[in-house]
Amino acid sequence: MENKRYLLLEDGTVMQGVGFGATGDVVGELVFNTSMVGYMETLTDPSYFGQIVVQTFPAIGNYGVMLSDTESEVPALHGYIVREWCQEPSNFRCEGVLDTFLKEKNVVGISGIDTRALTRKLRDNGSMNAMITDDPTVTDARLQALRDYRITGAVSAVSPKTQTHLTAPNADKTVVLWNFGARAQIARNLLQYGYNVTVVPADTTAEEILALKPDGILLSDGPGDPAENTAIIAEIQKLLDKQIPMLGICLGHQLLALAYGAETAKLPYGHRGSNQPAVYTETGHAYITAQNHGYTVVGDTLPAGCKISFVNANDGTCEGIDYPGGKIRSVQFLPDAFGSKLTTSFVYEQFLDLLK
Repeated sequence: MENKRYLLLEDGTVMQGVGFGATGDVVGELVFNTSMVGYMETLTDPSYFGQIVVQTFPAIGNYGVMLSDTESEVPALHGYIVREWCQEPSNFRCEGVLDTFLKEKNVVGISGIDTRALTRKLRDNGSMNAMITDDPTVTDARLQALRDYRITGAVSAVSPKTQTHLTAPNADKTVVLWNFGARAQIARNLLQYGYNVTVVPADTTAEEILALKPDGILLSDGPGDPAENTAIIAEIQKLLDKQIPMLGICLGHQLLALAYGAETAKLPYGHRGSNQPAVYTETGHAYITAQNHGYTVVGDTLPAGCKISFVNANDGTCEGIDYPGGKIRSVQFLPDAFGSKLTTSFVYEQFLDLLK
């Protein structure tokens, strides 16, 4: 028997669907992801903390669950919305079905939703808050509670609490990965490039990082409003004149800009998916990138001497910055690793060249 479940939006819209995954009512910021594949990565990306994710691709779960593709052990998103979920996946790597995975991880899901219509609503009106619930009743109190919902304390919620050290064979240089909610693949990439990685929590001080004597510092991706992280921004400012190569990725890109005195702003509905176009200003070439963010650096507020290195091909927003001195740069997307000249692997390579 189908389990009726409902999606209630802050504007009073109600959509009926079928529940899967965990049970219960959940509230979150409603956002959409445009990836055609990679739902395991989406489900476990810490940058979705506090959000309910809509998959625009209609068929989800068709290749099952592969734990090696996860980006964190515990999903941070609050809910999951699909048009159709596959109950009989087919893939030689399959280790389970999506419904069971969501139940085990306590993620509430709803299928049978017209995700195309829902995405158009978000594109037209901007991101809004919503609730997945078994009770479709619309009341003023429920709608007001949805409008009042805010994502706070996101970085501290997903950042690790302890420091870890990862060793690459024959490596003689170390990158400090300042973890604000990093996807697991970032540490894997650095190890594959032949660098030791020391992963430190978000609340690590500049003095503690300097005591590790790093050859380079990578500021990771992560969730939430970047401007909320005033303590982290203050620690970053202490490192700007230390002549240590630094690379900011996603949230790290935004935090670096704030540390330099620039401003950030919330986008209408963000950039989320593995098919987001970014133009490299030096060559004019467009690259297809993986992104997951709802805020942008306001390019006009950058101090003199900063160069915007990437812009979003759809809306022209800032997606990369080279800072004065040549040792600090950042990008709004997740760079490729070990790619061809058609990929953004050169972002990693430019950073790691500075360590040599």
